[in-house]
Amino acid sequence: MKIKIINKSKHALPKYQTALSAGMDLYANIEESVTLKPLERKLISTGLLIELPQGFEAQIRPRSGLAIKNGITVLNTPGTIDADYRGEIGIILVNLSAEPFTINDGDRIAQIIIAKHETAVWEEVTELDKTDRGAGGFGSTSI
Repeated sequence: MKIKIINKSKHALPKYQTALSAGMDLYANIEESVTLKPLERKLISTGLLIELPQGFEAQIRPRSGLAIKNGITVLNTPGTIDADYRGEIGIILVNLSAEPFTINDGDRIAQIIIAKHETAVWEEVTELDKTDRGAGGFGSTSI
């Protein structure tokens, strides 16, 4: 699938790191380093703008290495980029560790996944089909 992209950053286009990767890494496109204090969040620029086809979204997800090693994650995970959005992709990073963390220009800060989705049409009813689970949730099936 081809997706139109404008690269206003000084970095290469996102790419898959392995042949079977689902996500492509996104790079910080910043003029100077940004330090996130513990529990601080900031919007980090990527310099990328995309045009997705109808029926697709781009999901922004954390990088597992940043999460486990440094406590850095994407705050609104997964972030959604809709097919009609034409602005720059920004990544909301948060530092969940007890230590400050510095983001430098060109750092891989998140990953983007292109996913197909359906457009739902609500059918308002007064009753839903019964299931074994019923209304049980929030741990009702096990610990």
